[in-house]
Amino acid sequence: MASGAGRRETLQCPYHAWTYALDGRLRAAPRSDRESGFETDELGLVPIHVGTWGPFVFVNPDPDAASLADALGDVPSRLAEVLDVNALEFRFRTEFELDANWKIACENFLECYHCAVAHPGFTAAVDVSPDAYRLEANGLVSSQFGPLRRNGDSFLAGGKVPRSQFHFLWPNFGINVFPGQPNLSCGSMLPLGPERTARFLDYFFAPDVDQAWVDELIAFDDQIGREDTALVEGVQRGVRSGVLAEGRLLSESEQLVAHFQRLCAEALRH
Repeated sequence: MASGAGRRETLQCPYHAWTYALDGRLRAAPRSDRESGFETDELGLVPIHVGTWGPFVFVNPDPDAASLADALGDVPSRLAEVLDVNALEFRFRTEFELDANWKIACENFLECYHCAVAHPGFTAAVDVSPDAYRLEANGLVSSQFGPLRRNGDSFLAGGKVPRSQFHFLWPNFGINVFPGQPNLSCGSMLPLGPERTARFLDYFFAPDVDQAWVDELIAFDDQIGREDTALVEGVQRGVRSGVLAEGRLLSESEQLVAHFQRLCAEALRH
């Protein structure tokens, strides 16, 4: 129906030029006057749920979906403890693809059991020990909270945001907040096929965050992303081999992965 950005008082389909009001009502259709029984009131656009939170707009085509507030749970209040989401400004988007199933990518996001081995830069700044790194699951939301290491020497220290927060909104949406200056990145894990996933991350910062700090955070996050890409693509090769029918999750350190799998299994039953 529409692409790009701009302002219009109507929407016009580029295929057959049917024209709609912004509330979805069909206003005009070429040659419809030559058709008997053509009822414009019955041919409007299909309504969908739209919700907003800060600068973010969420769209859900499921007519029976819960409200955005129900889906987000306590994520807005948790983030409000450390930053003003309404004050954040969009800076840019990164896009990339993984040779892995989307569920493998999601499960990688949902645990930091692998961090001590796979992410030395991250664990040098953030305490990922089981007594410090907190995991919580509630409804559709899975959350991770990681404090900065004591006496750590990192560009993430000394800012307005005292700890990391990573939230996952089932089935495939992640929200990242790193310690340091006010920042937030978010994006989905989108299945392209059984062994291919598309990812994007939209980065937001407070208006006064220095570009040099932004550049350092992006380089830091990009390094973590490259490390995770190697991991999930390796897992996908292992899954493809078909050698193992199942694996074992650690009930404490991988509890969010188990929660994700339960939600997936429940959705498949319905």
